[in-house]
Amino acid sequence: MCGILGIVAKSPANQLLYDGLLMLQHRGQDAGGIVTARGNTFHMHKGRGMVRDVFRTSNMRALSGNTGIGHVRYPTAGSASSSAEAQPFYVNSPFGIVLSHNGNLTNAEQLNKELFRADLRHVNTNSDSEVLLNVLAHELQGSTNSFQLDPTTIFSAVAGVHKRCRGAYAVVAMIAGYGLLAFRDPYGIRPLVFGTIETEQGSEYLVASESVALDTLGFKLVRDIAPGEAIFIDEEGNFHSKQCAENPSLNPCIFEYVYLARPDSMINGISVYETRLNMGESLAEKIAKSMHHLDIDVVIPIPESSRPSALQLANRLGVDFREGFVKNRYVGRTFIMPGQQQRRKSVRQKLNAMSIEFQGKNVLLVDDSIVRGTTSREIVQMAREAGANKIYFASAAPPVRFPNVYGIDMPTRQELIATDRSEEEICHEIGADYLVFQDLEALKHAVSKVNPSLTSFETSCFNGDYITGDITPDYLSSIELYRNSDQPISQIRSKTQLDLSLIVSD
Repeated sequence: MCGILGIVAKSPANQLLYDGLLMLQHRGQDAGGIVTARGNTFHMHKGRGMVRDVFRTSNMRALSGNTGIGHVRYPTAGSASSSAEAQPFYVNSPFGIVLSHNGNLTNAEQLNKELFRADLRHVNTNSDSEVLLNVLAHELQGSTNSFQLDPTTIFSAVAGVHKRCRGAYAVVAMIAGYGLLAFRDPYGIRPLVFGTIETEQGSEYLVASESVALDTLGFKLVRDIAPGEAIFIDEEGNFHSKQCAENPSLNPCIFEYVYLARPDSMINGISVYETRLNMGESLAEKIAKSMHHLDIDVVIPIPESSRPSALQLANRLGVDFREGFVKNRYVGRTFIMPGQQQRRKSVRQKLNAMSIEFQGKNVLLVDDSIVRGTTSREIVQMAREAGANKIYFASAAPPVRFPNVYGIDMPTRQELIATDRSEEEICHEIGADYLVFQDLEALKHAVSKVNPSLTSFETSCFNGDYITGDITPDYLSSIELYRNSDQPISQIRSKTQLDLSLIVSD
């Protein structure tokens, strides 16, 4: 999970890109980067840390030009310490291209070998995003017999990317001297939207991972970029679009609605906030039908993303809703912190329980999901220390039992608390008195109820059904081997004959 942004404006783009990345900060806290274009020249600044820490006044002044792209990075498989993998990435041949990517290429190893052996291109980092950039560059080079590009040639190159790349990818890129390109994988797994604003000088365009970036910058949401579609906006602001994939289908990652996206975003024509209200309703129905013996005094959400579900659940059950935890907003999202020890430590730094809401009560805690169980276990313990009588726990999502390979940091089965455990065993592990999970069909209905035309989702972390059809047990085992090993990657390669250096999601 990362946040990407692209803009074609009539005035300097640097401040718009900075402000937009702030709105996408929840999608990545490890690194940030901006590239602007002025004529054929790119201006880049990127580094590790939050957006506010990466960019200083001097950096912003150097980012001249009316067109640009931005990225906030969330690392997954073991590359959190590498500043070299901050995006955007750049390649100077054939035209000069910069690219930012959200997702994960599942055939990155194969593509890297092809790039080196057949395409004569070298990848410098462990990032699959750099692989994607080089594939796009090679396809652009092969799509033209001259040193000139037009929208038809560019869309032909994107079609070539779709034929070669597997997995999840939402992309924004700039081609020096030409304009802004954005496209989405043929399954539409990761989100990408665009909008416009009319100025005295003409139309400006903004592409972003979530609509919240458009809203705050004054842009009007036009629509989502369709699965397999590419849009190209030249430097004069002329808009072009084309479907570049064969047999595309929309299968958005349902975890975006559960946790990843901001509640004030619209994704695939669906209000994230409304889906979370629906999740609370279905949980309430399940509790009322089969768990009426639970003597719940109060419903308390785990801030922030579970609040709409908890509120609707309490309303449906006719139980008091209370804020029992105070959140320190200066600590990052624990789900996207790179290490277990860092996650465990940050839970208590991030949340503090108010004993007045727990003392002597039977409390139903509501969270968006339970992934590793680290946060849930600490929170249950905090509630007990605050004086709760009984602690019930509700998850707005089903048990996460399988790795996600499309860009979310839950890649190994050993890290998932639900792997090979029953719901009763999970309840025991987190220390609760009772535990209830959302049913998968109810979760799907909570989302599709807002937009009935959306009927298919990427739900692999819940049911092990990988929508791209190319995920094998060997692939999952190779990820786990790389992630769990403390050996240098070169030693792992020699022992396993697997090139694991590219199993890194951005």
